[in-house]
Amino acid sequence: MPLTYAFIEYGGPDVQRFLDVPAPEPGEGEVLVEVRAAGVNPVDWKVREGMHRAFLPLRLPATLGREVAGTVVRTGTGVVGLAAGDRVFGSTVGGSGGYAEFALLPAAKAARMPDGLSFTDAAALPIAAGTAYESLAELGLTPGQRLLILGAGGGVGTIAVQLAAMDGVAVVGTASAAKREFLQSLGATAMAYDRDDVADRLRDLLPAGADAVLDLVGGDALPGVAGVITEGTRVTTVADEKIAARFGARPLKRTGGTGTLPALAELVAAGKLDPCVGRVFPLAEAAQALALVESGHVSGKVVLDVAGRR
Repeated sequence: MPLTYAFIEYGGPDVQRFLDVPAPEPGEGEVLVEVRAAGVNPVDWKVREGMHRAFLPLRLPATLGREVAGTVVRTGTGVVGLAAGDRVFGSTVGGSGGYAEFALLPAAKAARMPDGLSFTDAAALPIAAGTAYESLAELGLTPGQRLLILGAGGGVGTIAVQLAAMDGVAVVGTASAAKREFLQSLGATAMAYDRDDVADRLRDLLPAGADAVLDLVGGDALPGVAGVITEGTRVTTVADEKIAARFGARPLKRTGGTGTLPALAELVAAGKLDPCVGRVFPLAEAAQALALVESGHVSGKVVLDVAGRR
């Protein structure tokens, strides 16, 4: 019987466990994938806690995880362009179901993996990298403009830094002091967010203000950098819509566009974009992997090696 790592009710880590369940059947427009790798994201534990159940109703027990890479086993009705044996990656159907030996993907939003892209790297792309890619598309920056990324050291931020720098954008990113050198290596001017003089230092770095701000933190992060937000600054948030609205921010609405994942995959395969996979755990250590992400003290992406179990 295929193995999944699920939560049996909403709550903390104590509600998580391995379950033996039949492989799901692909419905119309879906593909069943034999999972080789699965990404681990902060949203996973938030779903488990019940923070998203108002807009993401799940039948419990529900398998954790939202992004996978693997091989198509079979397709549902109405699927065109994908067939058994294709190497694909993408976000799971219904917002959950990734920490498993088999998962369902919407065929319309699954992307083929190009040569040179590993399953581990592919599994790290749909959620964080996809969010970064679409955030920058929303901001519409041009070469030479200045972008401030709040929370640049996380999974979304590290990709956003690279993509923006690749386009000739000058990037300033706030992050923990421990991630400063890493962000500098990716192309950002990094600043520790816990310094007392962060507002003054940002004004020194951006005397004319930022052309755009990408808020990946929420809370007091945006008010804390109000000094570099001018009338012409474009602000996008993926964190705190209510506070961000005070600065004219528009919350990012993920489109999951068909061009997002192929574009990211080609950049990684060509060696132009680092998916920043920091840790890889076997599926048997899914609890430890999620605990690390939940702690907030991880550099780069965390990925589960599901293929290693078979």
